[in-house]
Amino acid sequence: MQDILEQIQGWAKLLGPNIYIQAIAIAVIFIVIGKIADIIISRVIARIASRSKTDLDDNLVALLHRPVFISFVLLGLSLATDRIYLPESPEFLTQGILKTIAIFVWYGFFRSLTQLLLTVVARGPRARELYASMLPLLHTVFRVALLALAIYFFFLAWNIDVTAWLASAGIVGLALSFAAKDTLANLFAGVSIVADAPYKTGDFIRLDTGERGMVTHIGLRSTRIVTRDDVEITIPNGIIGNAKITNEAGGPSTKHRIRIPVGVAYSSDIDHVIETLDGVAGGHAEVCADPAARVRFRAFGNSSLDFELLCWINQPADRGRLLHELNCSIFKAFQREKIEIPFPQHDLHVRSMP
Repeated sequence: MQDILEQIQGWAKLLGPNIYIQAIAIAVIFIVIGKIADIIISRVIARIASRSKTDLDDNLVALLHRPVFISFVLLGLSLATDRIYLPESPEFLTQGILKTIAIFVWYGFFRSLTQLLLTVVARGPRARELYASMLPLLHTVFRVALLALAIYFFFLAWNIDVTAWLASAGIVGLALSFAAKDTLANLFAGVSIVADAPYKTGDFIRLDTGERGMVTHIGLRSTRIVTRDDVEITIPNGIIGNAKITNEAGGPSTKHRIRIPVGVAYSSDIDHVIETLDGVAGGHAEVCADPAARVRFRAFGNSSLDFELLCWINQPADRGRLLHELNCSIFKAFQREKIEIPFPQHDLHVRSMP
């Protein structure tokens, strides 16, 4: 690149000994090159990008052509300034202003590009929960990082020594990392939860510590769940990230299977018992027909024949209520069908009396 710039300055000398004419010629040449690049990007490349199914490349081309044109113009003005041999102070001031303008132009481009990419991510299949928890933080982090880079290059443009600033920032960052290690642990765990997605907003989860409820908010510091007692529990992500999580709404479907154990007397007709339990499940409007309910003969108990009714419901939140309703229906059906539900009993034989 340096060789090309020196060659352009060498061509400018062919216009004559007048350095001002040479400077004007260099500036005009780079303005023309910038305009050509602008036309290529805004017309040719934009026409190619318009054939794609996404509008990301169209928006990218729309953002890019202006900074490219301005960069060529600023480069031409910088070379022209260098060509007229200004005194040291005016040249330093002029070059600093041109570099500062370039920094602001490209800072605006990358800031708009970041917003564009985050907007595209927000339209994805997991947009709602991701945008609510992750994207605002990413937007802030990217803006701060771009601003820090812009300030860094601004210092370089004006020959300001940034070594002391960087050393101070490193020391402060190290101190803050030790002081806020728990907060940082929760933050990184929150990023991991959002990226790995073991659960999402609206899911019913159960932790190995016993808490069970519906997820109402997934933040980068904590996760909130509301229990069936309508109590909100806030769990730090550092804890929930190391816990065993049972997602009752996970899997390919949000349906949830419930199990109802029931025992009948040894004298019962097991076919009649199975038919009765099937009828109870089929007669309830909120029990799913697909997958169909099933009855299983599980074991020969000490006092009963142990059966289990397995059926599916649409929402895990309805488990408690439907267990109550099905238990009531089973008890009524067994009374109606004369099926005995035994209770544990022991026979005591007295061998002799005093």
